[in-house]
Amino acid sequence: MPRKSDSIAISNEKLDRRVKLNSEDKELVKWLREEEQIRYQKLANRFGVSKRLIIFICKPETKIKDLENRAKRGGSKIYYDRESHTTSIREHRDYKKQLFSQGLIK
Repeated sequence: MPRKSDSIAISNEKLDRRVKLNSEDKELVKWLREEEQIRYQKLANRFGVSKRLIIFICKPETKIKDLENRAKRGGSKIYYDRESHTTSIREHRDYKKQLFSQGLIK
């Protein structure tokens, strides 16, 4: 049964812990790549994310192609440990509940 916290959306990027880079950081990544010619791996290390995410930000057509290829293979091929996934979901729900009780989200 879904919890009430599942229907609550976190609209503020700074409060949503699932967001790796906010929109300002994404623009900075694009600028650094285009103007400063910094390598993808250096940008990834600087922002604490994967090289793949940096490539997807700088070259959106790569992400579209990746999603198309994934669909051809039969969808997402992400494998995870059910127990750790369940724990992660519970922690996220509790976090959202805490933000809601503090009045930070509606």
